[in-house]
Amino acid sequence: MNREYHKWHSGRLGREMELLLFGHAGLPVLVFPTSGGRFFDFEDRGMVAAVSEKISAGQLQVFCVDSVDTESWYNSQISPQRRIARHMQFEEYLLNEVVPLIRLKNQDARLVALGISFRGYHAVNIAMRHPDVFSGFVSLSGTFDLTGFLDGFYDKDCNAHLPTHYLPEMSDRWLLDHYRNGSYVLATGWDDHCLEQNETMDRILSAKAIPHQLYVWDSANSHDWPTWQRMAQVYL
Repeated sequence: MNREYHKWHSGRLGREMELLLFGHAGLPVLVFPTSGGRFFDFEDRGMVAAVSEKISAGQLQVFCVDSVDTESWYNSQISPQRRIARHMQFEEYLLNEVVPLIRLKNQDARLVALGISFRGYHAVNIAMRHPDVFSGFVSLSGTFDLTGFLDGFYDKDCNAHLPTHYLPEMSDRWLLDHYRNGSYVLATGWDDHCLEQNETMDRILSAKAIPHQLYVWDSANSHDWPTWQRMAQVYL
């Protein structure tokens, strides 16, 4: 299996960023780690091994990025305005630095965002905000409403990055038309503490006639790596 380590200084984030690439061809997947995780989590936690046959066969190419959530959403030492601003810088890094690398390595027109747990938010948000770049998302045990991280602060930037807020009021025909051609998967478990948020997102997408699937697994301790490994095998 092809494995590549990449590191460069991001001018948009003002620091070095790292990522791992697995595979040589196939559906490109941008992977966000779990809460507090790093770019190597997908490999260390057995997720790459779980889909290794598809990667080796050239059906999947996986790009595992790092996170700056400890500098944005989780950073209680800075104001909510600066938290959302840092998150927006991260999105610019992804769109203008990581996506060009993906396109350099992979000519497939599709691009799927995958996120686990808290980073399910990232997968859903970036795919919904940029359906011309991302053809879909796969969210495993995702959580989506991050208003609790903003200490009561709210402005247009917050609204623009909270999918449970901007999707219900979505009327942009260009975006809605792009959504019709997307592939969107929500996967959770019956005992997952994120089940309610996934059901809420399911209702929001259904109300907007955005084609998607919600899968609720009958699996004990579903908010954990063994279940996520099996989910990845099914949904990637």
